[in-house]
Amino acid sequence: MTNRPRIAHLAGPTATIQNSPPLVTSNKARRKYGLPPRKNSDGSDARFDALRAQRLAAPAKVYVECFSAHPLEADAAELYGPPDGYLDVNGIFHRERSSATDKAVFEIEIRPEDGVYPLPYMARKADGGAWEGECTEPGAPASQARQSFYPDGSRSFEEIDRLSVGAEGAANLISSFADVDFYRVLPPAGYTRGLPASLRTDVGEGDIPPEIRSKDFFAYRPYHLGEAPPRPALARLTNAARRIFDSNKYDGAVYTQGSPQIEEVAYWFNLLIDTTIPICGNAAQRPQGEISHDGPKNITDSVEYIASRVWADEHGRNRAGVIVLQEQRFFAAREVMKVDARPGGYVATGGHGGILGGMGYHGAAVLHYVPALKHTYLSEVNLSKIPFSVPVASRSDGTIKRRETRTREGDGDLMEGAIPSVSIVKDGGFYAEEYFDDPDVTADLIALVERKLARNRLAGFVIEGTVPYGKMTSSVRQTVLQKAIYSGLPVVRVGRGSPEGFADPHQYFIAGSNLTATKARMLLMACLLKFGSLPPAKNPDEPTAAELAATRDAVAAYQKIFDTH
Repeated sequence: MTNRPRIAHLAGPTATIQNSPPLVTSNKARRKYGLPPRKNSDGSDARFDALRAQRLAAPAKVYVECFSAHPLEADAAELYGPPDGYLDVNGIFHRERSSATDKAVFEIEIRPEDGVYPLPYMARKADGGAWEGECTEPGAPASQARQSFYPDGSRSFEEIDRLSVGAEGAANLISSFADVDFYRVLPPAGYTRGLPASLRTDVGEGDIPPEIRSKDFFAYRPYHLGEAPPRPALARLTNAARRIFDSNKYDGAVYTQGSPQIEEVAYWFNLLIDTTIPICGNAAQRPQGEISHDGPKNITDSVEYIASRVWADEHGRNRAGVIVLQEQRFFAAREVMKVDARPGGYVATGGHGGILGGMGYHGAAVLHYVPALKHTYLSEVNLSKIPFSVPVASRSDGTIKRRETRTREGDGDLMEGAIPSVSIVKDGGFYAEEYFDDPDVTADLIALVERKLARNRLAGFVIEGTVPYGKMTSSVRQTVLQKAIYSGLPVVRVGRGSPEGFADPHQYFIAGSNLTATKARMLLMACLLKFGSLPPAKNPDEPTAAELAATRDAVAAYQKIFDTH
């Protein structure tokens, strides 16, 4: 790495960190156009307009009152140089004081090339009314809704660089020491009318065609239109990330996504992405521009973490794996978990560490621990080690057979249809409806198993059972999932919540260690892509000794991955 790192930013879905509060028409505009002003909740006049970052269309000259940047500037007036001039009572500028009532000022020419400026928002709706939220009316359809998420990271990074102030009192907290390229891998906003290539702010070729909400981009606001990406989109995200990292153009990457889901994709990247450079996951609880927004600090800390090289081993390779950096702490991707809807509401799961280090207030990264388990270029399930086809168990004509099914395209991309279908089954106490465990409580599981076998798709289950062993309290439901194993569907057992104990090994059930159910799901999906389905028994109700031995051998291969990742 040179002294100036080159970083890739990957824009992921539902990313509050790339969101802004609704653009509300200012009272300055309302007064100008004769609209009723916004009032305080008690009916009194609002004191201030919200100032929103906007671009100047032409240069302008403004006059700033001296000693107005801080209440105590004037207290040290003798330490300051002279002002640029003075404004008289009529607002006319003079280089010299003409009256005792003149106001000392600085004369500033602000220009479009300076970047965005905080200014009152003057726009109105097409009908002349004032904007009060993202939509023309509450609950309006998508055709009457604006987007508050940014289509790529360029605008949020620019606002951080331009408007955020660091501990030293300066701006340019990113561009002063790093170069960033922006990628829309699975973005939180889109161009519904398309975009000419000449206007693109991301890395890409050609025009962007018109994009469709909930297919090409995924946002949760407006709330009534919100939607998270489906399972096939994980292939799209993974393939885009692989190309970026395989380009060998970058010294590190920052990936942003919605705060509840960042932990899952960070772990997925930790397992699937074959790279030796650092990847930092970032999220935010509060949109950019909202009071006490937490995203800008997380992003600048990630840039500084990458530049610090504390992650590098003696060969310059990333020894920390994928991290999630939130509120000046960075977590191992395997252990991080969001537990509260507030900035900093993350914990390290499993009871055995997970917080690898932190950031000082002046950007000094400190790495105290490195993961003991395999990650990224060391992972046994990364894309370089996933075959182009694997056997998939499916039911046809009343029998279950394994058929070889392609998982990757000729260029190495994951196929969307190959992303495994893994369901989480949550268990709890007093589950049986009657004494002696009525078999009727298995109907939902039986239907789910049959659906998976009918789809000719890689599939499996995660049981979130009792702590720490992951057992189910209903014996008849556990019997259904044991039959699923004999039908070719692997099943992982984990404890509920954030277990500190370890799920016990089993001949047929995979022990999920101290993983949470969501992390165990991601690892099982990766294992399915590597190994394919388990060998099914001819009659899953009565597997033969040879069939049981084959199942045990296959489960052991899965277990080895779960023990080391």
